[in-house]
Amino acid sequence: MASATKSYSASDIQVLEGLEPVRLRPGMYIGGTDEKAWHHLPVEILDNAIDESVAGFARKITVTLIDAKTIEISDDGRGIPVDKHPKFPDKSALEIIFSSLHSGGKFDNSVYKTSGGLHGVGAAVVNALSSQTTVTSMRDGYEWTIEFSRGQTVGTLTRGAATKSTGTRVRFTLDDAIFGAAAAFRPVKIYRLARAKAFLSRGVKIEWKCAPDLITEDMGLPAAATFFYPNGVADFLSERTDSKPRILPKLFSGTVDFPDDSGRVEWALTILTDENGAASDDGFLNSYCNTIATIDGGTHETGFRTAITRGLKNYGEKINNKAAAQIVAEDMFDSAAAIVSVFYKSPQFLGQTKEKLSNPEIARYVERALSDPWEMFLASDPKTATALLEFVNNLAAARIKTKQVKDIARKTPTKRARMPAKLADCAKHGVAGTELFIVEGESAGGTAKQARDRATQAIMPLRGKVLNVISNSSEKLADNKEMNELVDVIGAGTAKNWDESKLRYEKIIIMTDADVDGSHIASLLMANLYNMMPGLIHGGHLYLACPPLYRATVGIESLYVSSDEELAELKTGKFKNKKVEISRFKGLGEMMPAQLKETTMNPKTRRLVRVELPPRTEEGAEDAEKTKQLVNELMGKKPEFRFRFITEHAKFVKDIFV
Repeated sequence: MASATKSYSASDIQVLEGLEPVRLRPGMYIGGTDEKAWHHLPVEILDNAIDESVAGFARKITVTLIDAKTIEISDDGRGIPVDKHPKFPDKSALEIIFSSLHSGGKFDNSVYKTSGGLHGVGAAVVNALSSQTTVTSMRDGYEWTIEFSRGQTVGTLTRGAATKSTGTRVRFTLDDAIFGAAAAFRPVKIYRLARAKAFLSRGVKIEWKCAPDLITEDMGLPAAATFFYPNGVADFLSERTDSKPRILPKLFSGTVDFPDDSGRVEWALTILTDENGAASDDGFLNSYCNTIATIDGGTHETGFRTAITRGLKNYGEKINNKAAAQIVAEDMFDSAAAIVSVFYKSPQFLGQTKEKLSNPEIARYVERALSDPWEMFLASDPKTATALLEFVNNLAAARIKTKQVKDIARKTPTKRARMPAKLADCAKHGVAGTELFIVEGESAGGTAKQARDRATQAIMPLRGKVLNVISNSSEKLADNKEMNELVDVIGAGTAKNWDESKLRYEKIIIMTDADVDGSHIASLLMANLYNMMPGLIHGGHLYLACPPLYRATVGIESLYVSSDEELAELKTGKFKNKKVEISRFKGLGEMMPAQLKETTMNPKTRRLVRVELPPRTEEGAEDAEKTKQLVNELMGKKPEFRFRFITEHAKFVKDIFV
């Protein structure tokens, strides 16, 4: 057993006080230090104002973008208490709220029945991550103001001018030491945030103001606007869909209280079509809890989808429409435009940023709340209800037919026998949304299998050296197991018998290491696929993944970097004069599955490069012939062509990925 080389005593134990933990580990509180994180700060303050309005004490909220880094949010509610706190007689309640974690009035249901911020950290976290914060509370006949800098109180609470108004005003500025000098609020995001909070808080007026010099013409934003939706989500959905074709002549909307006065649900729903009456691609389902957007859904969405789907199936059963039994939620919501918003006393979220609601009981509450109103809505207009049922039945029939076709392609004994055992196929039926990742080596393949979305992403690892089909004979190609298996997996044949309707995946993605060897393998695979199945590229189905080469870390912030040039730029820019820890990824197999997923495979965070060819038209014929000649020369047996091309064109290369 190795002996200790350094003493370890009580003096080595670090105690973080006040808001120091937030500044040291901001990711624990707002999920990181990127653009998404700093745009979360105004959400916390605005949620406090919304909670005051939902509780019935505020009728007007103002959101003002002062400059690119400074926001002011005010309300006409009760104002934050300024009297001394019983447990901290030397501090006002206002100072404690902004300088201490887990403080506030939302732990007591007698103060707020429902609220978005139950952890008592929002205001304090915003203060900790701001270079300057000024808070003014109007109550008890006066304006009371206190200032902070990076979480530390500057001076004391001061009493200002007399006033008959009540409310709270919070102004804060992003801290460059936390978010970097480039951090700035995007007016479009703040505008949409203010509008969303207004329609989620029926009857509450929210004013939007922005410094005119921050708004460019392409944003299409007003410098000032007022949002007011007396009917809440129904008004907003009407605003978004009234100009679009739809099946339901009027919205299905309403609000119902939950049992035991624990909260309520509000909703609005319609079904969109295109100009020809077919399913529309403009559908969406947006969900919220206590006015907080739950972008990853949750139990309220589950209850909503269940109630709507089951209700339509029950209607079909009542009118003896047997086809209704095959309907699933996917069919019902294929072109639905809907908003569901719940207010609940004790919501449980996954993560501090509250992107998914997890209370299991809310699914039951929402389902029960909508069941009767939805069935009454359908029964009140049989003509529309029957038209809706037939529309959804057609979608269900199309889904089942697609599944059957894909089952034949994927699951018949002859086809399954031809599929290589090393293929980790995806579960989804149908081509739309599916992806095949071609990776080199078992190690990278194993990591990719753990990182993938099993529903839509398939993994095909290649073993051994990739054959260059352009510089080898057709006999060698015929004997090459790897390339023949790849042809079978892609499924649409080769150049002579290409049939895109038999393609088994929407995207074919070459994923190799971010180094010279990886680029060589990717080049061989692209050339092979170009030679064997050009239709794959002409159809827009071939892509290159862009995995990182380095991970640069400063403190708790990590950024992934794709090249040496990008790393050098990062060191002289965002991380200038900071101690940077550099980790170089030796290959995909050396990455953790979570890292590979975040950087290279998750459609929300990755970067793909689509491989393109000149169009197969008369205008593109000359370019196509030049492309064919160039590929044959560069990938052929004569190295002098490659040498000449590299020496002539190297000076023009700035970025491999364009």
